[in-house]
Amino acid sequence: MRHVPEQAVTTRPSSTFRLVLHSPLYRRATLSLYFAGLGISIAMPQLSLFLIQDLHASLPVAGLFFLTNLAAPALGFLVGSWSDRLTDRLLLFRVGAVVGLLGWVLMAFTTHVWMAFAVNLTILGFAGATSSLIFAAVRDQLTHAPTGADNRVMSTVRLGFSLGFMTGPIVGSVLGGVAGLRVTLIAAGVCTLLQAVPLIGQRVERAVPEPHASATDQNGPNAARKPTLVPLLAFLGLSVLAMSGDTIKFAYLPIYMELQLGTPDWLRGVVISAQSVGMLVFIPLMGVLADRFGAHRLVIANVLLGVVANIGFMIAGNEAVLIVATLLNAAMWATLGGIGITVAQDLYPTGIGLASSLYFSAIRFAAAIGGIAGAIGVRWFGVPGVFVVPAVLCLVAAAGLLALNVTRARSV
Repeated sequence: MRHVPEQAVTTRPSSTFRLVLHSPLYRRATLSLYFAGLGISIAMPQLSLFLIQDLHASLPVAGLFFLTNLAAPALGFLVGSWSDRLTDRLLLFRVGAVVGLLGWVLMAFTTHVWMAFAVNLTILGFAGATSSLIFAAVRDQLTHAPTGADNRVMSTVRLGFSLGFMTGPIVGSVLGGVAGLRVTLIAAGVCTLLQAVPLIGQRVERAVPEPHASATDQNGPNAARKPTLVPLLAFLGLSVLAMSGDTIKFAYLPIYMELQLGTPDWLRGVVISAQSVGMLVFIPLMGVLADRFGAHRLVIANVLLGVVANIGFMIAGNEAVLIVATLLNAAMWATLGGIGITVAQDLYPTGIGLASSLYFSAIRFAAAIGGIAGAIGVRWFGVPGVFVVPAVLCLVAAAGLLALNVTRARSV
């Protein structure tokens, strides 16, 4: 099926959803991301139980499982570089979906803890890296057919993943109770494969970046420099600092509510789920703000919201303050998750696939860093004092992102 660029349009905020629905690629990409989010969230909350109950791992060993995410950047670099040499990135995306099914099936049939670690480190790590290529394909299409609302389109498509990620824990819990954890992991694999189904027959030719300067300019004193990975890697490193706090929040906020605030079970669920609900509202809003004020500036401002959110977790004396802090954290994550990908792509326009895969690999890497930082922080500061760690990390990240933005503006 030969790709035919869609008509370039300029959209208003109210017409973004209409544009996504009317575009075959954007519509299919949204549905694909729903299955991707569903598959991940079906499995991830159940993995610790699987390691402990089915593979008889100890609690400390189960806690080390997240360290397998430390290999994510290497796999992201491999997959992204590969995709930037292909005519159509979606071919590699489809391969990754099949590999993901294989990985979860192998995980379900593992009999030893080391086997589970190996599967997540290699097969599932590769599949996770290829999932990000759908964002690179969307960016290719936005290059072929500019909309005037790139951030809005990207954030609206990203909503599919958020909806799937919200649905998965419920499906996984019910399925695990009825059919067992191994069947639940197989179901996660089926959903991983299903993410390729909406894109069957879809083709998006890789966009080739335009030269930054003419041959004359390149020989002159003001020759344009060839883009390097340094700004992208700096942005990813700073984003990891900001995103690592989510692991700390999910690990220690429930403990704080149960042991110190005496929060009822239902209210703990409300506080935790407020982030997912908030992101559904904030993701499209951040797309509008990014198109108006600039994605780079918006990321910096909302990482500062992460500082306030973590201070709120630390000083809160009641659940109302925790809900407000969770919503502020949701705003930061809506920006990093929905808009951060476009920032990464802007920082390395000659390698959209590499930028996309490295960005989403950085999210997995951040989970590992957060686990390590949380373990050290809770030993030093206890609960809720541990939240000073992500607050400081967000503050450092915001300062670094501001410096990166200023440096980049001066070099343009």
